[in-house]
Amino acid sequence: MKKLQAIIKFSMDDDFMQLVPPHRTYINYLINKGIIDSYAVSMESQTCWITLNAASKTEADNYLAKSPLYKYWTYEIEELFVYDSQQYRLPTLQLN
Repeated sequence: MKKLQAIIKFSMDDDFMQLVPPHRTYINYLINKGIIDSYAVSMESQTCWITLNAASKTEADNYLAKSPLYKYWTYEIEELFVYDSQQYRLPTLQLN
């Protein structure tokens, strides 16, 4: 599996907010399946960053295409060379 980063720009219209709940249901499903590692959205810049686990960019693109918000997106998918976070670290040792 590769780590891939989707950088998504989106635009909104009147129907956009109605599609957010089913979109979040789909994103939660992918998080629970271990396909999405992280998901962040900025309303200020109308940008979304999704870190995915997939065999290829094509597979990652197929996951993204199933989102109810897909028609509002333009995006790029990049393969990550390094991906590090607190999530992947051992817990801090606490001496009593």
